[in-house]
Amino acid sequence: MTPHDVVLLDGGMGQELIHRSKFPPSPMWSGKVLRDETHLVEDVHRDFIVAGATVVILNTYSITPERLERDSTVDDFEKLQALAIGAANSAIKSVDKNVAIAGCLPPAVASYRPEVAPSYEKCLETYRRLVDAQKTASDIFIAETIASKKEALASLKAGKESGKKTWVALTVLDDDGLKLRSGESLAEVANELLPLEPDALLLNCSKPETITKGLEVLQTFGLPFGAYGNGFVSIDALDPGGTVDALTVRQDMGPKEYADEVMKWVAMGATIVGGCCEVGPAHIEEIASRLKASGHKIVRPAS
Repeated sequence: MTPHDVVLLDGGMGQELIHRSKFPPSPMWSGKVLRDETHLVEDVHRDFIVAGATVVILNTYSITPERLERDSTVDDFEKLQALAIGAANSAIKSVDKNVAIAGCLPPAVASYRPEVAPSYEKCLETYRRLVDAQKTASDIFIAETIASKKEALASLKAGKESGKKTWVALTVLDDDGLKLRSGESLAEVANELLPLEPDALLLNCSKPETITKGLEVLQTFGLPFGAYGNGFVSIDALDPGGTVDALTVRQDMGPKEYADEVMKWVAMGATIVGGCCEVGPAHIEEIASRLKASGHKIVRPAS
């Protein structure tokens, strides 16, 4: 494997907060902890940075107007966005490292359930509002856990309108890395994104082994590509508005096993890697160690 520069993302904020919070999970989980235990969000960011991450993603995954309307109140939108930005900045300042902040453009309504996503026009409105709230603080944007073409197109358009580099992270079926969770073809959706000039194409929050298959598609487009997988046995039990404690954690995807899969991605040419749900600081530390041992340089992404 020829050594190359690699951007190392952080890991799964939401699940890490479950392990640390004194409260039981709620539908608005990471947003509730942000409001009630802000220090924990800062602590998790800091631990991922110390482990080797060169990018932290804002803890705003559950803070969309649609989710707030369902699970809390939309009046909290600006306050929670500001709290998330403050937590990320405080964590970076506390460790004095050159780390980038990525704005988060998540599914508007629910993870893994593209059938409940709003129309393209409504998605675009939501993503523009998220971009407006985060653009001053963010070095780049990551549209993540995107399960359908309309969400991918809307999030990418909104991110690019900001003038910031925008990466699109698609989530694929756990038993078929060639299809989004909507059933749409990964290759066809990626191809339709190209006119909007994505700055990177990623896969995330799917089984690592399935992601490896999907990356065979992404590596054909000539763009920076990469991935960050999850550590769930299955996502089938999570319904819109449900809580993540309904999902079972894999016992065969510890730091070593996960890093084994990540290094396969790097060997394929991936230049952006990290972790999603149930990938903690120990996983990121193991990846950093393996990258360095293989001669790769871990870098901060260019803004």
